[in-house]
Amino acid sequence: MIDPRVIEAAGAFIAGVGYCTLSLIDLDGYPTAATITPSRIDGIASIRFCTGLGSNWAKRIERDRRACVCFNSDAPARNVTLVGKIEILTDPEEKARAWYDGMGMYFNGPEDPAYCVLRFRTKRYSIMLSESEGSARGTIEE
Repeated sequence: MIDPRVIEAAGAFIAGVGYCTLSLIDLDGYPTAATITPSRIDGIASIRFCTGLGSNWAKRIERDRRACVCFNSDAPARNVTLVGKIEILTDPEEKARAWYDGMGMYFNGPEDPAYCVLRFRTKRYSIMLSESEGSARGTIEE
């Protein structure tokens, strides 16, 4: 039985990190990873990112929705790896909720037609936190 406090601690940890690694399958079928800033985090279950509709991320997601998101730190040593599916959202309300000031460098506001939101939903997780916080592996039921 997984202690729900471990899941809560993992959610709090990833909300405070500020960036993560997003891994997708590229157009040649190889895994590729890049650092990205989450725009919205809903515990370990769902994470949103902002990007452009013409970006490599969007092109990869259109071909293959499988994804992995990894958050880690070294002081103290913690790692939360989430595996699941990612989708492209263009709904104006989603775009407005995910928008943050840093996106203004790339887009003319949340209504910019080139701007989109990537929504990642976790299917399985691997959590390794500090000794006092615990560790867990499991799946999220839909």
